[in-house]
Amino acid sequence: MAFPSLTAARDLGRLQEIAAVFIRHGLGDLVRRLGWADRLARAGHVLRMDHAADLARLDPPVQLRMALEDLGPTFVKLGQILAGRADLFGPAWIAELEKLHSQAPTVPVEVVRAQLAEDLGAPPEEVFARFDAEPLAAASIAQVHGAQLHDGTEVIVKVRRPGIRPVIEADLRLLERLAQLAEDEWPDLRPYQPAGLVRQLGRSLRRELDLQSECHNAERVAAHFAGREHIVIPTVYWDWTGERVNVQQRIDGIPGHELARVDAAGLDRMLLAQRGAQAVLKMIIEDGFFHADPHPGNVFYLPGNRLAFIDFGMMGRLSDARRDQLLSLMLGLVQRDPQAVVEVLMEWTEDAGHTDMEALQQDVVAFVDQYRGTALAKLSLGGMMNDVTTILREYRLALPADLALLVKTFITLEGLGRSLAPDFHMATEAEPLLEAAVRARYSPRVLAERGWTSAVHGLRLLGRLPREVARMLRQTKRTGVQVHVEVRHLERVVDQLDRAVSRLTVAMVVAALIVGSSIVMTVRGGPMLFGLPAFGLLGFLIAGIGGIWLAWSVLRSGRAARVAHRD
Repeated sequence: MAFPSLTAARDLGRLQEIAAVFIRHGLGDLVRRLGWADRLARAGHVLRMDHAADLARLDPPVQLRMALEDLGPTFVKLGQILAGRADLFGPAWIAELEKLHSQAPTVPVEVVRAQLAEDLGAPPEEVFARFDAEPLAAASIAQVHGAQLHDGTEVIVKVRRPGIRPVIEADLRLLERLAQLAEDEWPDLRPYQPAGLVRQLGRSLRRELDLQSECHNAERVAAHFAGREHIVIPTVYWDWTGERVNVQQRIDGIPGHELARVDAAGLDRMLLAQRGAQAVLKMIIEDGFFHADPHPGNVFYLPGNRLAFIDFGMMGRLSDARRDQLLSLMLGLVQRDPQAVVEVLMEWTEDAGHTDMEALQQDVVAFVDQYRGTALAKLSLGGMMNDVTTILREYRLALPADLALLVKTFITLEGLGRSLAPDFHMATEAEPLLEAAVRARYSPRVLAERGWTSAVHGLRLLGRLPREVARMLRQTKRTGVQVHVEVRHLERVVDQLDRAVSRLTVAMVVAALIVGSSIVMTVRGGPMLFGLPAFGLLGFLIAGIGGIWLAWSVLRSGRAARVAHRD
């Protein structure tokens, strides 16, 4: 298979590296099918495929996960996004991709010192009263150092890895071309929108590369939780924050995975689980702007049963229309109302012309109906949403990217709550918030505001209408008017006309033969057969055969039309 547009010298080196990693992890056949080996060979790069088959003993999900880890931050992030796509991948693939993590070897402080001094305006030892040369943690995009301000405040300094942006941009270019190739060469992949998936990956990575964007997100979330003392968001110190570095308050608490320390500190596990779930549900349902990765590493437990959220690099966003749909879906799941679930799924998949929507509706009704009579406290909301996406996957339907991220957030959040308190049930926490949100969104004041907004938009449209009409007339005057007429089933109509003309021609020939033969029969002389002119008998014979064919053709067409009408 050809791999067009990969002629740029800046990308060929990275393509060779990616192909070599795939081969090393037993994915050599994939490299061949994509045509990378041929493309690189023509460019003077040779891939060793000798031992590719020897490494294929591992399961394909394991091979893919190991390859993505070796390829660095772009592909790790891609794997993390795919881990949230239960609508695209089966459980074995999801379970393996969920093992992907962003931990990476630390970069010595000498490597980042020059960049850090440039961003801070002075060497870090001068900016801070104390700067820890040994990193606290390192991820694929950035690493974190501890520090202390001159007023004694403990902070963390997050610095982007030097040289990481060009690598990520090259990877994104390659993935964009690969996604476009996949859509062009494999039509079966088009419903899954690989190009859209890569665009989502690009947006996510570029936001994470901008470390001040994370701080803007943190302050936006902090504003939403103003006045709620049990939720803590780190303070941002903007004097030393920019694209490649940010400085935030250091959270001194118990990491979410150290449950023994939670018990030793005398904290209430169930209360922590409830407060954490209510906080994330508020972000989703009320704010439409939510932490999309609330795993234990991003949550700290503080004295007084308080919670702190950190790392706001990956955020989810929901429009008002999407939140309305989500409210209907979640209420349908919690209240076991299959029709509400079906209606939302129909809206999400309305462009799926290849899908048997009636069968999909029946499967969703059967799925939701199995929970009828089940106590609310026994429902797993994350599991139910995961099962809905599994049904969509069976029908080859892909969720919009924002909803896929949301499903992953629900599953992660419910897992975090259950790890704290096995008796925790997300559905119990979600129902009152959902009902309150529905009442708020459809209150008279909100409806009046929406009506006023719609009226204002309508008046603006009317005000623009004369200008738009004038513009359209000018364009028509310059370019003329093209009328495109599409006649449905035109090919079938042409076939029917062709058959009708053929029958008419045969009928005219038969009639001519009958008339001609009748004339010949009256002429004496010439060869005789059974005492009659031979040419006259031959003409009647041919006319008889043509008449029989004509009658059979008409009868067959009538029968086919009746069968088609019944179908």
